[in-house]
Amino acid sequence: MENPNEVSLEPELTDLVDGAVDYSGQPAVRSKSGYWRSAWFIIERMSFYGIQGNLISYLTGPLKQTTASAAKNVNIWAGTASLLPLLGAFVADSFLGRYRTIIIASLIYILGLGLLALSAMLPSVIKTKCQVDSKFMLCSQHSQVILFFVSLYLVAIGQGGHKPCVQAFGADQFDEKHPKEHRARSSFFNWWFFTMVGGCAATLFILNYIQDNYSWVLGFGIPCVVMIVGLIVFLLGTMTYRFNIKGNDKSPFLRICRVFVAAIRNWRNTSPSINVEEECDAMLHHQSSDQFNFLNKALLTPKGSKEENNCSISEVEEAKAILRLVPIWTTCLVYGIVFAQVFTFFTKQGKSMERTIFPGFDIPPASLQTINSLAVVLFSPIYDRIFVPIARAITGKPSGITMLQRIGTGIFISIFIVVFAAFVEIKRLKLAKEYGLVDDPDATVPMSIWWLIPQYFLFGVSEVFTMVGLQEFFYDQVPNELRSMGLALYLSIVGVGSFLSSFLISMIENLSSKDGHESWFSDNINKAHLDYFYWLLSGLSLVGFTLFIYFSKSYIYNHKGIIKIVTR
Repeated sequence: MENPNEVSLEPELTDLVDGAVDYSGQPAVRSKSGYWRSAWFIIERMSFYGIQGNLISYLTGPLKQTTASAAKNVNIWAGTASLLPLLGAFVADSFLGRYRTIIIASLIYILGLGLLALSAMLPSVIKTKCQVDSKFMLCSQHSQVILFFVSLYLVAIGQGGHKPCVQAFGADQFDEKHPKEHRARSSFFNWWFFTMVGGCAATLFILNYIQDNYSWVLGFGIPCVVMIVGLIVFLLGTMTYRFNIKGNDKSPFLRICRVFVAAIRNWRNTSPSINVEEECDAMLHHQSSDQFNFLNKALLTPKGSKEENNCSISEVEEAKAILRLVPIWTTCLVYGIVFAQVFTFFTKQGKSMERTIFPGFDIPPASLQTINSLAVVLFSPIYDRIFVPIARAITGKPSGITMLQRIGTGIFISIFIVVFAAFVEIKRLKLAKEYGLVDDPDATVPMSIWWLIPQYFLFGVSEVFTMVGLQEFFYDQVPNELRSMGLALYLSIVGVGSFLSSFLISMIENLSSKDGHESWFSDNINKAHLDYFYWLLSGLSLVGFTLFIYFSKSYIYNHKGIIKIVTR
């Protein structure tokens, strides 16, 4: 007779998730943890976009900065906020883990947002105090600017730890070794972006109106409350989460760096320190590429060394996988530059146009970013439910098209975005001249703000291809233990793009304003030439797209657990 206890345990054992534990450190049970039941608790906070969306209006308004200075400050801050995830991911992947990093980063985030709202309150305090003490005014205005930028960069630090970890932690809830969950993970990236942008659209529309028409204090305070609620929701899901187990005690960063160091050290060495053929026989199920074979030198031992070998084959393959990402990352940077314009010069364009929806209500120019969000909300389900099945039937690929094909499609669309923006700006400048408004920086050009809809809408469509594609690509193609870093690399494209945009603005401003000429980025936008800048970006985008296609053709996907040994 069978032992009833053994029978009852069998479903439990087969239901375990390999390489994952639950909140108590016990092996994770598939039916009780992870998958969509956990993913719903891991939500993207919209607070960052509530600050970024209308930041240029606050800098040129209450803080009285010039258009060029404000645009550069927005780009530098946005760039920093998009590069700090590299540091946050390093801390998470090497020390704290994603769960703890999310909690700590959220607390820093909340502190920054709270201080930001406080900095917006200072002008009213200054005004009251200055009625008694006029000397107090200058010092307090200086203090407001300092507090504002300290708060702003605290938000960037919080974003740096939160952004790469929260999405990676969400994707971790899907077991890539389980066919159903692996397919669902690809959909997770689509729906993550869908819900993020949908929430962002509502946030931008409501917050921008409040900021422009009621109170900047309230406009900065609401994101703080949203962040607190988001942290509470995240903590409520703790008992359902899966936590990945590290497969190697060595830091993944140290392992990869060690490969490059060993390859350089063994540059002239040609004698293998291990029996490669025996190792190959033991790993016939693995697959590798012929790319970057100079890193195979890390498998050799320098003459006279007592070490058996320097690096393992899997470590060399990890290093190769990281190196393959560099050309793709670099050629996507121009897309990051175009991305930066949505929150700066697109907004400045709209501010000079006719914005009246009905008498007494003018739409805030930054609220037009909701068109971008609306495009994502509309097109994401179409992509996931219609485009992918059709493409799958044609190509036979589970995702319809490859990740790089998806990214490249969005980059191609971005070329037309800046071309259309240039044509709209040409028309706007022409109308300003015809109506004699060139010398009036505050004039409203008789041209509807709805002319900007195509460039915003097209950018939303391009994001569904490129941004979601980049998220999945960098998460999937890095070693498992570096997945937070993978998503940080995707974010750094936007960050470096913002810095490059700021650099271009500074360089062009200096060159175009020589000999008394009006700068392309003049404070009087009716004398500026944003159209020239957009034409320049279209040319750069075309070059970037061409290079992307070139490197994509030679890219070899890193299929986890499938490595082939190549020897010479």
